[in-house]
Amino acid sequence: MSIVDAHVHVWDADAFPIPWFRDDLGLPRAASAGAFRGVAEPCGVTTAVAVQVADTVQEAHWLTAVAATDGVLSRAVLQYEPVPGRVLGATAFEGAAFSGIRAAVPQFAADLSDVPGLDALADALGAAGRVLELLVRPEQLEGAAALARRHPATPIVLCHLGLGHGAATDAWRTGLAAFASSGNAHAKFSGLLSPTRTDAELSALARTASALFGSDRLMFGSDWPMSARTHSYADVVDAVSRAMPGTPAFWSTTAARLYPLP
Repeated sequence: MSIVDAHVHVWDADAFPIPWFRDDLGLPRAASAGAFRGVAEPCGVTTAVAVQVADTVQEAHWLTAVAATDGVLSRAVLQYEPVPGRVLGATAFEGAAFSGIRAAVPQFAADLSDVPGLDALADALGAAGRVLELLVRPEQLEGAAALARRHPATPIVLCHLGLGHGAATDAWRTGLAAFASSGNAHAKFSGLLSPTRTDAELSALARTASALFGSDRLMFGSDWPMSARTHSYADVVDAVSRAMPGTPAFWSTTAARLYPLP
């Protein structure tokens, strides 16, 4: 089975400082595209999307250059930290490797309408044929749903099901259902493996996500190398394979359509 990994990180913490990086996190100071290929290609990965980990323009240019030249990690999603007075437009980066922007959204209004530049960014990305990714907490899913309804022409992708390692509560399910109700809403089944989450719990998440999004709005992401702290790449693929039906849309074609991939 050919796999597209829709959520990978590469970085060089010495060349491009990462605000959240600490040596005690158990992560390498450099996570290269070559290291990713070494673990991913044996598992059937043919293409991947790199998501920026910091938010500097210098790192963004470096990441898009990596994606433009690497044979597997061929698309880049850049990071936008919404702060007053700063708006990163979708036309700031050109070329096929640039596929979208991820907004790491702190808590603002219930519908996210007061996040600086977010609505303008969503419009610009939709017009440019790029995606808007969201990194939000479960309590912000209703806001993500409102954002998706305001921008029906923009593909909006939720990282880590809006859950990550958190508890799958009824409130999370309700918020995820609200977000998924918009046809332009998509999600990555990524960043969900943890030492405390059982196979049964992962399968329950897969059933919930599949019921809400279907295979054509849901895609696989490894969250490498964050995931490598507790699971090998092969273990991630194996665990998700057991939890999720093996549809081509989930494993490859949804991501290939959204980003779009070669």
